[in-house]
Amino acid sequence: MVDKNEVIAFFDSLAAGWDADMVRSEDVIRTILDNAGVREGSRVLDIACGTGVLISDYLSRGASRVVGVDISPEMIAVAKRKFSDSRVSFICADAETGFFGKDFDCIVIYNAFPHFSDSEALISNLSSMLAPGGRLTVAHGMSRDDINRHHGGKARNVSSILPEAGELAALFGRYLDVSAAVSDDRMYQVCGTAAANLKTVEK
Repeated sequence: MVDKNEVIAFFDSLAAGWDADMVRSEDVIRTILDNAGVREGSRVLDIACGTGVLISDYLSRGASRVVGVDISPEMIAVAKRKFSDSRVSFICADAETGFFGKDFDCIVIYNAFPHFSDSEALISNLSSMLAPGGRLTVAHGMSRDDINRHHGGKARNVSSILPEAGELAALFGRYLDVSAAVSDDRMYQVCGTAAANLKTVEK
């Protein structure tokens, strides 16, 4: 299991140079945010936001509110220095257990899912914060094989294997209506939509 203290230390150490090392495909990000339902007026919760790499993308689509959450204090510190827009706020917290509101139209976990220690706790917790019809998204801007290969390097001690999209979709289905499951040579994404009455899981 991924150790949270190791994750914090790892990403704290990388925060200062994170943006300089960022590689992104505009086309892939556009597809991810389309599938995530980010549009004019959206209230967005960005989980494991890092230095805020997608904040400008949300704002350019007309998001009315963006809350960025990360467990790394140094990542949050960099993000706060970059954005002074009144629509944007940041919280340093554990997304598996923290509560950030109940009215989000879009909750996005981008390029971060393998760093969480308890996938089901994460999905269960975040699902409870969606507005009716809101979408939860787990996405990566590269293929599953590339992600797992990348995390087998210096991040191997703070990462787990990214599951097959169908496996993650099955987990989503315990809490949400699965609306997308994509895994190809360009990207990976699973989305779930909250019904008017959120699902309860039988114990």
